[in-house]
Amino acid sequence: MLCEEARPEMTRSATLRPTSTQAGRGSARAEDVSPPVVLIKGAGEMASAAAWRLSMAKIKRICMTELDAPLCVRRTVSFSTALETGKTKVESVEACVARDRDEIARAWSCGQIPVVAQMNWGALSDLAPTVVVDAVLAKRNTGTRLSDAPLVIALGPGFVVGRDCHVVIETNRGHDLGRILVEGSAQPNTGIPGDIAGHTAARVLRSAADGVFVSERSIGDRLEAGDLVGSVGGTPVTAAVGGILRGLIRPGTHVTRGLKLGDIDPRAKPDYCHTISDKARAIAGSVLEAILRHHALRCTFQGNHS
Repeated sequence: MLCEEARPEMTRSATLRPTSTQAGRGSARAEDVSPPVVLIKGAGEMASAAAWRLSMAKIKRICMTELDAPLCVRRTVSFSTALETGKTKVESVEACVARDRDEIARAWSCGQIPVVAQMNWGALSDLAPTVVVDAVLAKRNTGTRLSDAPLVIALGPGFVVGRDCHVVIETNRGHDLGRILVEGSAQPNTGIPGDIAGHTAARVLRSAADGVFVSERSIGDRLEAGDLVGSVGGTPVTAAVGGILRGLIRPGTHVTRGLKLGDIDPRAKPDYCHTISDKARAIAGSVLEAILRHHALRCTFQGNHS
């Protein structure tokens, strides 16, 4: 679902034309410092926090991609839910589903973030983004290349600066969370979830089998240790700790053994289900900073050579 009207000045040709950076990276014309076109790969929790942060900073030409069947669990703060409902909001920022270039342009004109499902990724072939953010968080590189854009940002482990991307953002909780790395890689995946109120792995719900996830629970439900959350292929999924069900993968999703199905917040504060987490907010801020650093350098270069 898209808004009814689009401003005349926001035509498809105006919003989706290749920038001069793609046409010739050696030149420094006014087009080089125009507002960026940001392509975010993924529309789950961390990707959505980054999109939210950029939108709040008045970077409006953002486009997100997502699988046809998203696997995110924090659906109440993920723009991927637009693929189910047509549109959605995260902390007042609105996103909508888009299927082609015209719908992407219309979403931008309405102040929305377009989310493109995998079946329609072909519509992005000539988007010519100035920034690509890999926020899939697969703990490995699933296809991002250094040549994808003048600035390629990757979140978490699985990427090497200078080989896969220009910048890596540290995603591991702790002293270096959100650090912008301009060489090397992020810390390796520990496989241990971050500590919340003294709980780590026990607060995360995982599938014990392959199959379809079935549940009558909803995000925001209160749970006690031992409560049934759902099942996969007849194998029960139970809560190991008490608290608020902060995240839950969409029931009906086909899952594999070991996949994250949800998470329980032992702090038991319902409001946390509908707001961006501290970790996501920190990472999103670093994505914005990385873009501003790059943009400032281009502005300086353009100013010194005009």
